[in-house]
Amino acid sequence: MSPTFDSLELLPATPARQLFVLLHDVGDSAVDMMDFAGLLGDAFPEAAIVMPEGAESIHLGKTERQWFPTFDLTDANHPERVGRAVPSLAAFIRQQQERFGILQSDTALAGFSQGATLALALCDQHDGLVGRVLAFSGAYAALPDKSPALTTLHLLHGQRDTLVPARLTQLAYEHLMELGADATCDIASNIGHELHPALMDQAIHRLQTCVPLRFWRSA
Repeated sequence: MSPTFDSLELLPATPARQLFVLLHDVGDSAVDMMDFAGLLGDAFPEAAIVMPEGAESIHLGKTERQWFPTFDLTDANHPERVGRAVPSLAAFIRQQQERFGILQSDTALAGFSQGATLALALCDQHDGLVGRVLAFSGAYAALPDKSPALTTLHLLHGQRDTLVPARLTQLAYEHLMELGADATCDIASNIGHELHPALMDQAIHRLQTCVPLRFWRSA
């Protein structure tokens, strides 16, 4: 399946050594990920940062986009709808890796809310396509049956999130630990459903300090 996403980019002055792909929330667009992209660019000046826009328009003639349809969304059809959006995103990521000459292990995928749900689903279907997933204020459409062996997961959430309750992330993290996954979980107090600076700063801290567990296991 050929990727058809429009995108915004922040590119380094020198050849890229890392790749970040950032996924916005439903009703947003790529520009809504620019604050996080700027922080990543400061922390990783040799990184290429690409922000695709959801392929589906919510309202004709408007800028609001989504990754998968949300009308009549239920617990029963949620996994299928998310799953249908994964192949195009996977193809897009491979295209960007080839374009910049970046290894899968040097690629990170980050998403906020609906973007986080899609990022987690991609990890389930394509373990190792990206080295890390940063899931902000999102939840699994369906909990995984097995842990990713080649992807590290960083779950970040606001404790006061009333749209996607933080308890879902806590339960997902506990499930991942039972599966033996390489994952971290950060729940920030006094933060609601937003891509808050505190969460973004913590994500960068995780990227800079967490050595993937698979490296320790193979040492």
